[in-house]
Order: sequence, then C-alpha cells, then structure tokens
Amino acid sequence: MIAGASVVSVGLVGCTPAIEVQAERGRLLSQTESTVASRKAIADVQALVKLGPRVTGTPVMEQARAYLIEQYTRAGYETRTQTFTYPKFEDLGSNITVNGQTINGRALNGSIPGKPSARLVVVPNVGQRSDFAAVDVKGAIALVRRGEIPFLQKAQNAENAGAVGVVIVNNEPGELYGTLGGEVQVPVLALSGKAGNSLIESQPSQGTLTVNTRQRTVTGTNVIAHLPGVMQPRVVVGAHYDSVPGSPGANDNASGTAVVLDIARNVAQTPSARQAWFVAFDGEEDGLHGSRAFVSQAQPDWLQGLDVMLNFDMVGVNDQLLVGGSQSLAKLAQATQSDVSIFGGQGGSDHAPFARASVPVLFFYRGQEPNYHTPNDKAVEPQLLDETTQVALNVLQQLLGSDTSDRISLMRRSVL
Repeated sequence: MIAGASVVSVGLVGCTPAIEVQAERGRLLSQTESTVASRKAIADVQALVKLGPRVTGTPVMEQARAYLIEQYTRAGYETRTQTFTYPKFEDLGSNITVNGQTINGRALNGSIPGKPSARLVVVPNVGQRSDFAAVDVKGAIALVRRGEIPFLQKAQNAENAGAVGVVIVNNEPGELYGTLGGEVQVPVLALSGKAGNSLIESQPSQGTLTVNTRQRTVTGTNVIAHLPGVMQPRVVVGAHYDSVPGSPGANDNASGTAVVLDIARNVAQTPSARQAWFVAFDGEEDGLHGSRAFVSQAQPDWLQGLDVMLNFDMVGVNDQLLVGGSQSLAKLAQATQSDVSIFGGQGGSDHAPFARASVPVLFFYRGQEPNYHTPNDKAVEPQLLDETTQVALNVLQQLLGSDTSDRISLMRRSVL
C-alpha cells in the first residue's frame, strides 16, 4: 500500500456526513491563471505518458497511481484507494497465415479464441450490412477495413453473414489496438494498415486465422481524492487513468485525468471543494470496471445524495468540445460557452454506471482521432485541456451556487 493512501468502501454506513458549506458564486480563470493551469495540465499528461502504457494490473499503473496521489496531496486533498478484481482479456499471440507466411496482429479485446482455416474474402467499404450483402462470406474469413462504424458492428455483420472469422485492417499504417465492447461468436483479429493493405492487395484465396486469448484475474485500483471530512459530496468529477496495451494514452486518457487534477487544484481553496470528490478510475479500457465497482460498492443513500457526475475522456485533441449525458446538464454546459456542441449518444465511458444508477451525468469528449488506441497516442494540445477545464469550472459554479437546489432536483428527474 502506498503511503498516504487507504482502502475505502464508498458511502460506508457510519461515515461522518459531509460538512454543508454554501459554494462561492465562482468566477472564470484569469488569463494568468489559465496559462498556469495549462502548464500544469500538460505536465501531468507528459508525466503519465512517460511511464508507458498504463495497463491495469501492471507495475506501470502503480507508478501512475503514486503520481496521482502525490499531486492530489500537494493540492491539499486526502487520497484513498478502492480496489476491485475482474477477469482481464489477454492476447497470447494472434496472427493470420497465408501461403506459408505468418502476419502478426492483435486480437480485439473481448474476442473469443479460435483457429479457423477458410477462404479469405475482402469485404467492400467498411463492413456495413449492405457491404456484406455484396459478397459471399459464408464459411469464410472476412477482411474488413476500419472506419465509420464500431468494431462490434463490423464483427456482428460478418457473423450474421456466416463468416467464421474476422480480420479488421487499420485505416492508418500503424498497429490497431481495439475493444469489441460486446460479444460475437467468431474470432476477431486486428492488423496494422501496412500489413493489412498488403494482404488485401495480394488477393489471397485461403488462410488460417489464429486468435490465442485467455482471461486472467487482475486487481484494479481507483484513486479517490477529497478534502478531510467530506464523505458525502454533491459532485463526483472523474476520468479513467488506464490505457490500452501498447498505447501511452496521452489523449486516451491522460488528457481527462489531467483536467480532473486541474479542476481539483483550481477549487482546492474554495467552498466548492467541500462538495466534490475527484476520482481516477482504473479498468475503463476493459469494460468500465473501475466506475462499475465504484457505483456497486456505494451505499444507496450515498448515491441518492450525489447530484452530478462529470466525466472527462479524450479531451486533448480536436478543436470541438462535445458534451453528452443528461440533456439539462448538456444544455447548461452549452449555455456557459456557446461553441460547445451537444452530441446525442450517451458514450461508452465511466459516466455510464452512474447514469444507470439514476445519477445525472455530464460527459466531456472531443471525438475520435487517428491515434486512438495506437502507439502514436503520445501528445495533446495544452490549450484544449485549458478550455475543457474552464468550461467544467463554469458548469460547477452554476451547479454549486446558492440558488441551484431547484435546478439540481430538476436535473435528477430528467436523467436520460
């Protein structure tokens, strides 16, 4: 156990209730404060990226956790850790062999193992249902290009068309690290754009797909920071700090982790800090395990006392800041800054378990980008971190103001 951290079960019976303090009316960051905040945020991203891929259950995650605990402690917060276990997907070596040549790839996270030998069929376009209707993949291994629709949808379309295996080719030259996010009963392999396009251009007729995977139980650890005595916050501000194997995870999601840290720093000396918990979730990339554990271990009355959950994921690349979740909260965020856009989906990130528990949520996101889940996810734009922090602070000052109790009640009733 790292010094200064302790194990916590959220909302334990008998915990001291939070001290009720009216929040200040809040303010925007000045230009000078904004510049300082931006420098700190980019330094946090760089420190986490320097550690390497932050994969749950590895020593690198211990280093990342120690860094976060140190930063929150410096900002004046107590830190606690919350552990949980889950079966983690592992690729033990997957590939496709064509004409005696073996091309190494990576099984998509969640793929079943398998070793089918069959015809190889190149599916046109990106693997929409209509694309599969144009070719015969029954009993074959389908070669599909990445893009436009989720991996799971491509794989399901292939399975429904009768394929016995799926190979997804990256739309960038580099390696592809991805997650299915659901179940299909055929093995699914990802290939780099370079290797995959060469394979497609060779017009292969037959091949053997080998997907060698297993499940291993790992321990994940959430980091929780709050001021002393604050056991019932009104707001949880969170982001996941793990990344996929092979990716240093600058945008996904050192960016969100850094923004949460900067929000905590900015409110540390204000009454708002006595109404908030700041959480770095582990295990998000394997299926939102950290946030699911956080919600499932919380007492029902603790969740009922929680007004809002703010989540930040991939907020360091792409100019357009998107918000989603509870409609009333998304509209509030847009009202604080007119160039914020609302997107229709709930999004698959750590706010989802809170939403399922009827907690209003607001999700900050800047959309997909080419380096997503690749070894090239190494850098973010400092000003985008700063902009995200400022919008979040604007939202918090609206939510935690003295005249917002009716607004909070309305938002809880309007959870989507």
